[in-house]
This record gives sequence, structure tokens and C-alpha cells, in this order.
Amino acid sequence: MTESSLKSKTILSLFWSFIDKFGQQMLNFVSMLILMNIVSAKEYGIIGSLAIFIAFSSILIDSGFGRALLNRQNLTDEDYSTVFIFNISLSLGLYLLLFISAPLLGELFHTPEIIPVSRILFISIVINAFGLIHQTILTKIADFKGLSKINLFSLLIADIVAVIMAINNLGVWALVSQTLLNAFFRTIFLWIYSRWRPKTRFSKKRLSAFFSFSSKLLASNTISTIANNIYPSLIAMYYPMNQVAYFNQAKKYQDIPFLTMSNTFRSVAMLILSEVNKDRERMKRIMSKLMKSISFISFPVGLIMIITAESLFFLFFKEKWLAAVPYFRVLTFAGMLSPFIFIFNELFIAKEKSTYFLGVEIIKAILLIILIIVLLPKGLMALAGSWVIYITLTLLISVILSGKLIGYTPLHFLKDILPYLTVALFCAVISYYITLNIQNSILYILSNAFLTGGLYISLCRILRLEMSEEIENWFSNLKKKKK
Repeated sequence: MTESSLKSKTILSLFWSFIDKFGQQMLNFVSMLILMNIVSAKEYGIIGSLAIFIAFSSILIDSGFGRALLNRQNLTDEDYSTVFIFNISLSLGLYLLLFISAPLLGELFHTPEIIPVSRILFISIVINAFGLIHQTILTKIADFKGLSKINLFSLLIADIVAVIMAINNLGVWALVSQTLLNAFFRTIFLWIYSRWRPKTRFSKKRLSAFFSFSSKLLASNTISTIANNIYPSLIAMYYPMNQVAYFNQAKKYQDIPFLTMSNTFRSVAMLILSEVNKDRERMKRIMSKLMKSISFISFPVGLIMIITAESLFFLFFKEKWLAAVPYFRVLTFAGMLSPFIFIFNELFIAKEKSTYFLGVEIIKAILLIILIIVLLPKGLMALAGSWVIYITLTLLISVILSGKLIGYTPLHFLKDILPYLTVALFCAVISYYITLNIQNSILYILSNAFLTGGLYISLCRILRLEMSEEIENWFSNLKKKKK
């Protein structure tokens, strides 16, 4: 693929991937905005404590085969059908195991009502397994437009039903229905939109061939998933469910912009890096561009969120959720760095260096265990701090390995991100002191957003930072095309 066609594919993929991820996060934001003012913190805590089991099961069912299918060319119906049958069989087995284990979860989290909730909620694991191959095929052909429509319509239906149920005092069951209905309609829409249908073909040989690539990826994803979701379950073992909710909702809300960013850039990196995985210098240039692009957005957004955190929570949730603000502020520091890690992971996978990927996850797991053991006894704020340390160390390890793999070293990384971080920090500090005495929450949020954003864009243009020039060129070309 030529440089120009690759760039065109990148821009189109980036656009629809952004529409998808941003749309999902906005729908999640609006639904949570309503639901968090109706559903109790304890009920949110119950759902949060179970998230690790759903996430772990989803990773185990996919087994890394989805990424193996994306990386391989000339796939047959037998390949897809083999993985499909494996996914469904494993999902049913896992659901049965979790169904039987539900009473143990009730005892572990000191919450008997978690038993029926978990047994219904875990049905989503089986439902999602039916759509994994269809999603993989649409991703492989870069049909992000179709995927965005499917994801947004299914989530919209689920959110509307959940809000109606919450208004009718159904509490935790509104949250359960939200997850189940999203999985159900998403799977239905995937089957309607995609022409692929499974055949009754199963090949142990083909499964083994995929497993040779996916086994290390599976181990890596399993460790990563447990790490990313362990905190709510861990808190539920030692603290009341409302504390689980404060921590978990703080993490979810700070995740909204950064997860949107991560998934958007990750979807594009997944395709583009795989296209050029034999060209070291080209990969290096692409990584540099991705790091600058993320820096340009991530740092100003994160710093605005930290400054306006209390006003944001008071405006949307009143005093009921203000206890989540300190966690939100600390966790946002980690959120600003997380999109970079997603891209480095895609680099390792594109180069088919699953050993790198697994090695990073094992080191990360060891670090996380040490951090939790040391900091959990010191309270939940210390636990939030452990996540920031964990993400920072993870990023450092990823950059060092990237240097060995394609020559994109820590020095290159710092050179790419520091100008944007410095400018964003300067603008945020100026904005903070100017708006210090504003009492009205809405005015305070808007003032900080416009002041920080306006100063930031202006300084980037004055300093002629690459990303501001890229955006100007893009708008300039867009105007020319309209003429």
C-alpha cells in the first residue's frame, strides 16, 4: 500500500473509529448522569465488584484468536467457523462455572444479594461470544462505519431501557439490564449486518495453528484484564459497597475521554502498523506521529478535568457522589498516560512479538502485586496512587522495549510529548489562578475549559508545534475541496 493510500485509509478509519468510541462514551456519560442520581452507590458497587469476572471471561473466550484472525491473510470459512465454535463452547462452560460459584462471591464480598445479580449478569458473556467473529470480520475489512452504527444503536436501546427501569425503582436490575440488552442487541445487529454465517466445520489443526500465535497474547491479555479490573473487587473484600462505587465510578468517569482516545487510535494503529510491520523506519515515523497526536489531546483534557473535578461532580451528581472526587483527580494522572500504552501494545502485536507483550504484562503484574500489598493497608487514596505508579512504570517499560524493537527510544518519546505536556501544564496553571474565585460550578467549568483550551491552542500555534500545523493543513485542504 502506498503512503498516500495508507494515509487516506488512516484518516477514514480514524474518523469512524472516533465517532464510534466517542459516541459510546457520550451515551455512557448521559446514562450514568441519570442513573447515578437514581440508583444507590451500594447497587453501583455490586455491579462494579463483578466487572472483573465479565472482563476476564471475555478475554478467555476470545483467547487471542480474534487478533490472530486479524493478522492472518487468506482465511477460509473453516478458520472462522472453528474459532466461532470454540468461542461458544468456552463461553457456555465459563457461564456454568460462574453460575455455580455465585454463592462463593456472595460470601467473598459479604453481600448475599450479589448471588442472583451475578447469575443473570453473567449471561452477557455467552451472548457476546456469538458476535465475536462477526466483529472481527468487520474490523478486518475496516468497516468502522458499520461497527459504529451497530455499537451506538445497541447501546442507545440498552440505556433507554435502563433509565426507564431505574425511574421505576428497579435499582440494581436496571444496571444488569443495561449490560444484558447492550450485549443482546449488539449481537443481533452484528448478525443482521454481517453476511458471514458459521458452518459446521471444526478443525483442531487450524485451532492449534492460531493458538501458536494467540497463546502468549491470551496470557498477556488475561494479566492485563485482571490488573485493569481488580481494584473494585479488591475494595469490595475489605470496604463497604458504597466505597467500591465511589472508586469505580471515579475511574469510569476519568476513563471516558482517555478510553475514547485509546480505542480510536488503537483501532487505527491495529490496521496501519500491521500494514508496515516489515518497514522499521516507517513504523518509527508512525509511532512518533501517534505519540504527538495523543499528547496534543490527552494532556490539556486531563489537566482541565483535574482542575474542575469538584465542580463537575457537584454539577452532575450533587453532594451524593462528592466522595469520589479525590479518587477521580488522582486516577486522571494515570488516565492521561494510558492511551500511549495501548499504542505500544499494538506495536508489539503488529511485529508479532507476543513474547514482548507477555513479558511486559508479567513484569506489570509483579509490580502491581507489590504496589497493592504495600499501599492497600494505607487506604483507598494510597491505592489510587498505586494505579498511577503502575501506569507510569508500564509506560516506561513499553518505551524501552520499543527502542529495542524499532529504534523508537525513551529519548524520542520524551522529545515527542514534552512540548505538549509543558504547554498544557503552563496553560492549566494560568487558568486555575485566574478562575480561583469563581463560585458558580457551570461558569467555573466553562471558564477553565475555554481559558486552558484557548491558551493551549494559541501557544501551540505560536511555537509551531507539529500537531497544530497538521490540523491547520487539514482544515486548509478541506476548504480547498469545498471550493
